[in-house]
Amino acid sequence: MDNATDRDLGPQPISELMDKHALKPHDLVAVSTEQITHKMVTRACKGRRLSRNVQLKVLRALNAATEQAYGLGDLFTY
Repeated sequence: MDNATDRDLGPQPISELMDKHALKPHDLVAVSTEQITHKMVTRACKGRRLSRNVQLKVLRALNAATEQAYGLGDLFTY
């Protein structure tokens, strides 16, 4: 497998969850108390492989925005 295929994993469940709650990447960035960017959230939705640290930051932001208790398995398939 080449590097591009290895990193691009297709649409992730986080995208559906954000649609369900009518959230945009900006909503997660605005609610987060950590340093996350619009680019991190967009890459998470598109299926770009993220480090565990970034995954956790996005997870905490989504949980804060939705007031739910999602886990990493609910957001990512890898």
